[in-house]
Amino acid sequence: MSRHRAAVEWTLKPGEDFAAGRYSRGHVVRFEAHEVPATASRHVVGKWAAAGGVDPEEMFVAALANCHMLTFLHRARLAGFVAVAYRDAAEGVMEKVEGGRMAVTRVTLKPEIEWDGAAPDAATLDRLHHEAHEECFIANSVKTEVVMA
Repeated sequence: MSRHRAAVEWTLKPGEDFAAGRYSRGHVVRFEAHEVPATASRHVVGKWAAAGGVDPEEMFVAALANCHMLTFLHRARLAGFVAVAYRDAAEGVMEKVEGGRMAVTRVTLKPEIEWDGAAPDAATLDRLHHEAHEECFIANSVKTEVVMA
């Protein structure tokens, strides 16, 4: 078992009106070795989102794409392939679900991989992605549908 920690910190700025909802949603997410500027989604709070901050939905999509990539690279290495570059323009969709609540219901991964030497054929590539999905800690932790484009 391992434990993973993240600390979030927000402070009301002078002149903001909390009761009226007129305050910046900008905050900081701190991890063990670094911090990330964060905010609420611009789609949700409009002008009260902080410029340059990453929103929770973006972090969620990035966590799924990142975990898949790292697991895929490991599976490809074990299969004898040499990846030299991996890019993914992952996309998450947030929509209403049962009870009118909002959820990120689908994340589409769009990996592009460059190989040194032999590249896997289409069937092997699909198998490697499937294995990576099955092993990805983050994908195993969520209800969101994760698909490949």
